[in-house]
Amino acid sequence: MLTKLYIDGKWLDSSDGRTFEVLDPSTEEVLAQVAEATPQDGVKALDAAVAAQAAWGRTAPRVRAEILRKAFELVTARTEEFARLITSEMGKPLAESRAEVAYGAEFLRWFSEEAPRISGRFTTAPDGRNRLVTVKRPVGPCLFVTPWNFPLAMATRKIAPAIAAGCTMVLKPAELTPLTALLFAEVLAEAGLPAGVLNVITTTDPGAVTGPLLTDPRLRKLSFTGSTAVGKKLIAQSADQVLRVSMELGGNAPFLVFADADIDAAADGAVLAKLRNGGEACVAANRFLVHSSVAGEFTAKLAERMKDYPLGPLVDAKTRAKVTELVDDALDHGAQLALGGVALEGKGFFYEATVLTDVPADARLLKEEIFGPVAPIVTFETEEEAVRLANATEYGLVCFAYTRDLDRGLRLAESLETGMLGLNTGIVSNPAAPFGGVKHSGIGREGGAEGIEEYLETTYVAVSDPFGSI
Repeated sequence: MLTKLYIDGKWLDSSDGRTFEVLDPSTEEVLAQVAEATPQDGVKALDAAVAAQAAWGRTAPRVRAEILRKAFELVTARTEEFARLITSEMGKPLAESRAEVAYGAEFLRWFSEEAPRISGRFTTAPDGRNRLVTVKRPVGPCLFVTPWNFPLAMATRKIAPAIAAGCTMVLKPAELTPLTALLFAEVLAEAGLPAGVLNVITTTDPGAVTGPLLTDPRLRKLSFTGSTAVGKKLIAQSADQVLRVSMELGGNAPFLVFADADIDAAADGAVLAKLRNGGEACVAANRFLVHSSVAGEFTAKLAERMKDYPLGPLVDAKTRAKVTELVDDALDHGAQLALGGVALEGKGFFYEATVLTDVPADARLLKEEIFGPVAPIVTFETEEEAVRLANATEYGLVCFAYTRDLDRGLRLAESLETGMLGLNTGIVSNPAAPFGGVKHSGIGREGGAEGIEEYLETTYVAVSDPFGSI
């Protein structure tokens, strides 16, 4: 098990020798002691990225593509090793960890195919006096801060397009789940990624370690996935150096079920949208808005499916305590329990799958991201009311909607304030699609053809009319 910092192609202890514990959330036992990076280690990692940038940025696109393709093959071949490590440090069931490995690896394959397609354009100015040439160049050294809920996929979603574009990087994985990122760094080295292109620093004090990097003029981009509160602070810190930023922040996803919906399909989709990753996902359905005429049927079918769904533990005691607090608050305000509502006793941070009905508008869990296996149900009467309720949040990452009416589906796509819409499906994430939100849910897109643009600058060259002297 890899537990050291990865800087300039070398595995290093922290400069002061300190370590921190990584726990198994299902047993609360210590999995490993991992190197605790210092601010000096962070600067050393940026030094390595800066030193490698010029040569790496000039590397042929096909070379970068082949490294990514090799990494895809290596990750896929080591699926079981990655999956068991993800389950050990994050807690999701092994089947879901295997699914994350497949999802995360696909970013490597997708961007291996995008790297050779980076292109500019050549046009004639409208007045004919110049030729207009635009070329794409790598942004430069990047800092990535990734969350604990998808420890492999959130890393590959940032690292793969950066490699494809020709950027170097410093990765700061979540302190709860650093082991997967370290294993992935080893795989990239085996795939042929040159020393210094990727550097990994692990720490329990990210502000102290990354703060100096954000004020360093050599850093050119920050990509962060995490809470809106932290994202806002990082955007402010990035302003002094006018960094390019990509922010994938919090969500409060509505799941709309209309009267004409296929209720069995809606219940199946709701389980995926709510319980994938145990509800610990920014795209997890947070509010279930159901037409009053089908609310009873939908609630019964959702509860039936959720009660038998295999759940792992929540990631830590703090997360479970917040879920408990949000459910208790809703019950205190008049919500009714249709299923669950209990934190399980014994070792591990387990919480029962929970369905709440009659949830009042002032319940906190309708406003805050739950990040747990809790489904609060609210009814509506009209499409206009459903849209109003769905948009009544500062967030706008993803929405889900079930309806057989195509016209309604198209109206929702243009009325809902969201970066993504799952229409009659409970899963929207796909490496070939642009992932990201609006409002307080973020800036920029990850994945799809749009994903690589986050790591490219455009240079415009004006060339005088070649016929001007004739």
